[in-house]
Amino acid sequence: MSDQPIRVLLADDHEMVLDIFALFLSGRGEMEIDTAKTLDSAMEILLEKGPFDAVLLDLNMPGMNGIAGLKRAIKGNGGKPVAILTGSVAPRMVDEIMAAGAAGIVLKSTAARSLANAIRFMVAGEQYLPLELVRDRQSGPKSFGNVQISEREMAVLAYLVEGKQNKEIANELKLAEPTIKMHVTAICRKLGAQNRTQAVVIARDMGLV
Repeated sequence: MSDQPIRVLLADDHEMVLDIFALFLSGRGEMEIDTAKTLDSAMEILLEKGPFDAVLLDLNMPGMNGIAGLKRAIKGNGGKPVAILTGSVAPRMVDEIMAAGAAGIVLKSTAARSLANAIRFMVAGEQYLPLELVRDRQSGPKSFGNVQISEREMAVLAYLVEGKQNKEIANELKLAEPTIKMHVTAICRKLGAQNRTQAVVIARDMGLV
């Protein structure tokens, strides 16, 4: 085993999350941590100091633009592991993230000790997914208390979270726009929401997305 520390770049616009993870990981002595708060600043660090043994990117920080930012970072890190760090992620996005070449997805709710293990796992060349995300990828209706959301409605809801309009969602899912409108109406009714924005807020509060 190498005596060299594992070099990690953490990028997140939530300063508290960044500080807690960086403090714990650097305090163990086996990891050397650099931090950034935007994708652009992370790319500057990669250009100056990279490649890193592992890069963890907040999915929703400035500059990411979803999968586009991930692909940019993967290219910038010279093929070494790049993973997504997120508070929550829809099952559809899990598939897109992994298909784009991510080394894994790490939840912000992960204990700091488990984060260190996840990083080691990815540095060793493996893909990392928390057990709860593996379970969420299973098909079929999702039941949350008295609310049951179909797989198709979950897909539409995931796009609503991203702020996409009905026409955009229809293009993504290859469905007619009136069909998407019908699904949005059903989602709002099931969640007791007055509109799509409120539906997203309620869905997040329930842990649906």
